[in-house]
Amino acid sequence: MTTTPAADPTMDAITTAATLGRQGDLARARGELLAIWDGIGVLGDPLHRCVLAHHLADLYTDPAVALIWDVRALDAAEALSDRRAQEHDASLQVAGFYPSLHVNIADNLRRLGAFTAAAEHIGKAEERATALPGGPYGDMIHTAIQGVGEAITALDTAPRPSSPTVSATA
Repeated sequence: MTTTPAADPTMDAITTAATLGRQGDLARARGELLAIWDGIGVLGDPLHRCVLAHHLADLYTDPAVALIWDVRALDAAEALSDRRAQEHDASLQVAGFYPSLHVNIADNLRRLGAFTAAAEHIGKAEERATALPGGPYGDMIHTAIQGVGEAITALDTAPRPSSPTVSATA
């Protein structure tokens, strides 16, 4: 017997706001996510903090601001247990969060010209990529790791065409 995850209005609100961002309504998505963040607080549920910060980072074109949110997402992941993640979705493993979190941090550091720090994070993303699930999501993150790694090697600070905010504003 499988159990249905308990209703989680905060995750529902985060998902709704993140969807607005993917649809191009960046300002409204940011506003809603920031309001949710104010309610969660820096010591709130690590799943909520991780997911919200991860989505919010994608809504900023300024790599310094995005980096702040990506670091918050990584910090929250460090406090997150598999048990808590699986209360939301039984298939989730926290280890699978890290490649995406590290590649995003690497990408923002790269865009800021901090190539040594970016290389450290892309290395962590590569090390942890074995935890990615097979399929489209895993493939997307593997592709991002490769692309960001190549941009770091080339000392390229330009936004990547596949960046969520570049895609949303194009």
